[in-house]
Amino acid sequence: MYRSPASGKPRSRPWWGYAWLAGLALLAACSGAVKTGAPEKGDSLVVAQRLWRDAAEIQRKDMAARNWMHCAMLAYHASEADDAARQQQAQAMADNCTHELVGYLLDQEPVPWRPHTIRVVDEPLRVVFRDLPDSLDDGPVVLGRADEVTMPPVMGERFTTPGYGVPLVGWRAPCRDRPICKLYPPDGVTRALTAWVEPGDDGVAQLVVTGTRKHPEMAIGHRSVPLASDFSAPYAALFDRSHINRLALWNLLGGSQFAQEEGLYLLQDYDPAKTPVIMVHGLGRSPLIWARLTNLIDGTPELRARYQVWHIVYPTNTPVLLNRMYVQRMMDRAWQVLDPDGTAPAHQDMVLVGHSMGGVISRLMVSDSNDVVWKAVFDIPPEGLKGTPADIATLDSVFRFHPYPGVSRVIFLATPHLGSPLADSFVGWLALRVVHAHAPELEALHRVVAENGTHENPLLAQDYASHGLSSISTLRAAQPVSRAAQSLMPAAGVRYYTFAGDLPGTTPPGDGIVPLKSAVIPGAVSTTIVKDGHQLYLNDEVLAKILDILRQP
Repeated sequence: MYRSPASGKPRSRPWWGYAWLAGLALLAACSGAVKTGAPEKGDSLVVAQRLWRDAAEIQRKDMAARNWMHCAMLAYHASEADDAARQQQAQAMADNCTHELVGYLLDQEPVPWRPHTIRVVDEPLRVVFRDLPDSLDDGPVVLGRADEVTMPPVMGERFTTPGYGVPLVGWRAPCRDRPICKLYPPDGVTRALTAWVEPGDDGVAQLVVTGTRKHPEMAIGHRSVPLASDFSAPYAALFDRSHINRLALWNLLGGSQFAQEEGLYLLQDYDPAKTPVIMVHGLGRSPLIWARLTNLIDGTPELRARYQVWHIVYPTNTPVLLNRMYVQRMMDRAWQVLDPDGTAPAHQDMVLVGHSMGGVISRLMVSDSNDVVWKAVFDIPPEGLKGTPADIATLDSVFRFHPYPGVSRVIFLATPHLGSPLADSFVGWLALRVVHAHAPELEALHRVVAENGTHENPLLAQDYASHGLSSISTLRAAQPVSRAAQSLMPAAGVRYYTFAGDLPGTTPPGDGIVPLKSAVIPGAVSTTIVKDGHQLYLNDEVLAKILDILRQP
């Protein structure tokens, strides 16, 4: 009924008015069915493309998400075709729709994910975890699209692999309930994942999330298809979360928080068949200096297939020999967890990469001290000293050591093998007064020296009295223990490579911190000198050469 404009009295609506309203309703219903309802039968790729186009016009995101879900499912079916051109079109459509669907779902559920069922409007979508990395496989995982992870400039280029699916990054806090948990970075575990949509056995849509290192391919129909991956995004996400650079600098000044970060950390799940590349940072630095090299190794397929990157975090305020012992203990603890029997190929073939003081530590890791260093401290053997057995055993571990078994190659970057004159300069003098070392091993040394003063090297006692005992003091070329350690060279059978900077106008010639005569040592397989400063871990020529070295058998 409607009212006459003139009288205001109700009267019957003409038949054509009802017809007009009915037509509008029918048109709206048809339009809604095309855009948001279950897809009609027909060519699956054509329908998927139409759903993709229609989704762009739908205002409600949940309705658009339902279109993307159906689109990804239909495109998956179309990917089973034998025609290569059709496969390519279907894969692109499946990836586009999955990309948008995942973005919508992550906005709705930003919390850690477990396998569960989501309702997209009125239809179910199962989330399925398949072959996740072991480090993510026992708990909820925070998911993010890899293309939304910002690459820090220091990492260089982003390395991606084309293929089926949408690259993701999975993150979770480190576990606490297993020995291997101590080998995961304190800022969490990040891993490369890939997601796609496929029908379940009952026809219900499934969002599959899988690890791309374990299974870089998926099966569609009768063929294997490579998965899309982004191997830069996980490390970039970890880099973004880390606050270790600030702690490293604070550690030099006596801060204790850095001690909580010390250890050896795996950046990928352990693989017993892959050669570990163990990176050791320098004074006042952290593993973040290795961002570009780590990204290059993991982003190069042939190197990713051969190597796994491990990072060392150690206290850079303590003396070099003490840090050598710390690094040895870190590696021992790691292998006790990963390969207690010592039979894995990875255990027999390791590569050390050290920058600056980390290079000195790396050289000492592959050297045999015999009694050279010990005699620079005491004039009698350990068994002749007074003191507790524990204290004397501690000093024996610091001053007497053997090459670490299984290390086959070492790469030295800007390493002061013969010390650095900067330690004797005003800057060094100032650093000696602000850099403080606190360690139980140093307390043991003080106790033993107090009971055996007549057997201590008098030159060393004099040096300790004037310069103290820290990482800075032990980088001085004239320091007695350092001078003894400088004579130690890598053991026979260990190949080593040296890199040095030579800045024009620098006196003495060198990178401004380490002289050439200190960075270049005899016996190296190759020596590379570049016109650059101390931060050779950012030099493109140096990084390219390191990759060439790693490509060698």
